[in-house]
Amino acid sequence: MSYLDNQINAFKSNLTSSSTKLSNKRTAAAPTTSTPSPAPSHASVSSKNDLKRKRPEQANVVYSQPADTGTGKNVMTQITYAVDYLKGKGTPQTLQDLLSYLSLQYREDDYKRTIGTILKNHEKISFDRTGADGVGTFSFRPIHNIRSPSQLLGHLQSQPTAQGLNVRALRDGWPGAEDAINLLESQGKLLVTRNKKDDHAKMVWPNDPSLRFDIDDEFKTMWHKVRLPEAGALAEELEREGLTPTNKSRVVRAKPIKQEKKTKKPRKSGKTTNTHMVGVLRDYSHLKK
Repeated sequence: MSYLDNQINAFKSNLTSSSTKLSNKRTAAAPTTSTPSPAPSHASVSSKNDLKRKRPEQANVVYSQPADTGTGKNVMTQITYAVDYLKGKGTPQTLQDLLSYLSLQYREDDYKRTIGTILKNHEKISFDRTGADGVGTFSFRPIHNIRSPSQLLGHLQSQPTAQGLNVRALRDGWPGAEDAINLLESQGKLLVTRNKKDDHAKMVWPNDPSLRFDIDDEFKTMWHKVRLPEAGALAEELEREGLTPTNKSRVVRAKPIKQEKKTKKPRKSGKTTNTHMVGVLRDYSHLKK
């Protein structure tokens, strides 16, 4: 029995040691308590919110445009304003008058001389050295130097041909040209063609009274007795004669293409090799179809 007792005691001791080791391992494997993370400061939160904060929407601001006062900075811009001023003024102006209008009277002398030199060589400007008691004046040079009804009639009568005059060219140097044209037309001194859209004068010719002829009433009666065909009947008659109206596209009929018949070429006979039978064989070539 002593042997069995020793075995039982050894088994119990093993169980005790095993249980002790298991308890130690469980204690070591238990999770450690995590230290609480520091709370973010108010300053950091506010800075992030500032970054994410949307920008305020800007209102649609309407800025006023600068007025067209003729004070451009570029030299050629100043020349354009000066030409328009002379065109609208209609009277000769000195260089000092133009510089005052352009607000350039206080600029350096070199700049003023440049303006004067360009104006003297401009194709739309005439320079009179004797104007303003020798100071010199500038004036607008229109296409036609016509500024009154008498000048218009004189220009039309002095033309060697019966060519008309463009009203737009007249308005280039004479703003009141159209009113004068209407007056002369009502007086029977001008022949005027007008635009259909706005009834403005387009071209003018002199109405020469020497070219007027009185026609007898007999010829007027004969003229009115001539009966014109109706528009539809006239077009049909013209088409019947082979004439096509200009507003109608002409249909060109294509000519039929004649197909040429292919002729068979005669077959070439082979080389004659039996020359030694010439007197014996007979020729039947004439019987070929």
